[in-house]
Parts: sequence; structure tokens; C-alpha cells
Amino acid sequence: MSTIIPIERHPLEPFLPENARLLMLGSFPPQQKRWCMDFYYPNLTNDMWRIIGYLFYEDKEHFLLPGRKAFDKDKIIAFLLEKGIAIYDTSTAVRRLKDNASDKFLETVEATDIGHLLEQIPLCEAIVTTGQKATDTICEQISAQAPLMGNKSAFVFHQRQMHLYRMPSSSRAYPMALEKKAESYRILFEDLHML
Repeated sequence: MSTIIPIERHPLEPFLPENARLLMLGSFPPQQKRWCMDFYYPNLTNDMWRIIGYLFYEDKEHFLLPGRKAFDKDKIIAFLLEKGIAIYDTSTAVRRLKDNASDKFLETVEATDIGHLLEQIPLCEAIVTTGQKATDTICEQISAQAPLMGNKSAFVFHQRQMHLYRMPSSSRAYPMALEKKAESYRILFEDLHML
């Protein structure tokens, strides 16, 4: 008798500040048992907020709560609002084929409507994907060529000239040192004059 794998719906609303010039897209959040905060990249072993801290504040622990094993959601949100960075994921519903957070074992049941997100952030000029699954999913929806790791490709959305950046996964399962990942992300933030 086969087991029916339940469908998980995205637990967070899209974070879409009015001033967003960059849309960060992952694939889907990890299981909530792995969360240390109620926001994006919530797993303490995911290095996204360490990469951002390293680049913008020369401190990979900048977004960690002192004395606690958790990220500082309020500090992260203040940073994103100041810089004009929106965040969501490329799937709104998935099946987890294994009991982990790996993209390899995520089956997309419902893809995010990327066009709908972009319509809500008219100042957005770039999208960054933070993993292969997110890149593949978005390229199915927009007429952009998937860029090589650490690079960008141009595309047009409703007469808006945009760029799609492909950055290394911030997951520690991706075999690259944090500092080396950060140098890839530096290109993106320098291009957008955020850094």
C-alpha cells in the first residue's frame, strides 16, 4: 500500500516592500520544526543572513540574536526595507518526498505566479534565485535564459528591462565556503548599488 504524501502550502506571505528593487526567490521554506524565526531563511544552519551580514556589516553574526540560537527577524526586516529587497519562493505548494529541506526532494505542486509578484513591486529591476530548483521554476515562467552560477541574464517583463541573477545556495549542504558564496552575492549587490 503506497503512502500519500501530503501537500504543504507556503506558510508565509510574500514580503514585498513598495521600494523593492530586488526580488529574492528561494524554492520553499524548510519544515517549521527547523525554524528559529517566523520569516524567510529561518533555519539556523542556512547561511543567507550570515552572507548578508558578512557583506554589509563585515560580521557574519550581525543578524543573530545575542546569546540565542536564532536570527533577529526585526533587524532583518529593517534591513530589507532600507535596501528595497523583496522575498518569496518559487513554489506556493509542494510535496516533501523525504523528511528534509533538500530541494532535490521537493515536488512543486503549485508554482508561484512570478508575474503577479512583479506587478506588485513596480520598481523591481532584478530577481535573484538562490538555488537550482528556484532557477528552473522561474525560467519556466519568464523568458529569461538561466544564467551560470554567479552570473546574470537579461529579460523583459511588461516593457521593464530586468536581470535574473543565479547565486549559490545558502544551504550548508551546498559545498562552498560562506566567504566564497558571499563574493558571488557581492556582484549582485554592487550591480544594484546597494553595497
